[in-house]
Amino acid sequence: MSHSTDASWRRLLRAAANPELLRGSLKVALVVGTVLNAINQGSAILEASGVSWPHVLMNFIVPFCVATYSAARNQIRKV
Repeated sequence: MSHSTDASWRRLLRAAANPELLRGSLKVALVVGTVLNAINQGSAILEASGVSWPHVLMNFIVPFCVATYSAARNQIRKV
């Protein structure tokens, strides 16, 4: 990695560590993850059979990561 790329990643990580930004990402992940789980595994969850717990977890983790990355990129572009 070049020095400028290294610095860019550090700026991005600093922005992503902002507690307010993380709270927003958590809210997005809870809403989107719940909807995704209802769509993808709704019947399995209601019947309590065959639920893929790794998929349930990923349905929350992925929206959290996307929301955090997007908000952090937006924040460093404003500066």
